[in-house]
Amino acid sequence: MTLSRFRAMPRQGHLDRVKRIHGYLSKMHHATIKIRTDAPDYSNIPVKMYDWEYSCYADAKEEIPLDAPKPKGKSVTMTSFFGANLYHDLISGKSVTGILHQLNKTPIDWYSKLQSTVETATFGSEYVATRTCTEQAIDLHLTLRYLGVPINGPTMVLGDNKSVINSAAIPHSKMHKCWVALSYHRVQYAVAAGIINIHHIAGKKNPADILSKHCDLPSVWNTMKPLLFWNWKLMVPSAEGAEEGSNIEQKDVAELVSKLDTKYNVKVTAQGKGQKSNHSLIEGSDKGTISSMISIHKSESCPKF
Repeated sequence: MTLSRFRAMPRQGHLDRVKRIHGYLSKMHHATIKIRTDAPDYSNIPVKMYDWEYSCYADAKEEIPLDAPKPKGKSVTMTSFFGANLYHDLISGKSVTGILHQLNKTPIDWYSKLQSTVETATFGSEYVATRTCTEQAIDLHLTLRYLGVPINGPTMVLGDNKSVINSAAIPHSKMHKCWVALSYHRVQYAVAAGIINIHHIAGKKNPADILSKHCDLPSVWNTMKPLLFWNWKLMVPSAEGAEEGSNIEQKDVAELVSKLDTKYNVKVTAQGKGQKSNHSLIEGSDKGTISSMISIHKSESCPKF
């Protein structure tokens, strides 16, 4: 994540960290990102539509390029996860931003980098991460439009800091921290323009934490498994294939995941060929499960739904 800064003059502690990275890569060399074209199901999320007419973003709208080709083919649903780790760098005091983007159920881009400024509170570092995620989502929108890919609605942006989510999603929210005012306005404009829908997600369910925090494998295994081993149950070879030795790699993957599940006390549901996985959020949610993971802010003063 941030070891590349010490390539010129590494020390013993940096070498120890590199050994840990190498150990992880050697253990997870079977992990793969599969192209998954089926779209996640967000139909059960009770999205609240706020009235932005009486705010300073009344005329906000997404800028669609006039010279973009006509969209063709199947539409894609974009999902973005963001997170930040306050005081990640003990030398400079800077936080780190972690972002993961998905097209349908396929991770297509991820971002892990120290922030440019030193934030003194989690709210500030999370808002900087939110703004970075928003700008990247806008850039992906533009890229897909020039490629002629139809986009299915706003990008679903998920973060684990409820104060930031409420501040960005509600028109009448106030900004009390002036040093993040530009990030605040940038995100609110994108929400008002319908470019993104921003919602809260529990920290344990947020895969962006893998990119922003110092985590051991037991802490992130439940979150990482749906991204890199979502189809491991389907890779278990048949008896004939195992005897012929044609499915050795698939067998190794199944054995690795089974051992890690047992080691970290992961409870999994039975999954056979053609069945949906129990990892609902990151895979694209089995119907009715994602709404329990996302907390939508409820406000009686909301003027319009």
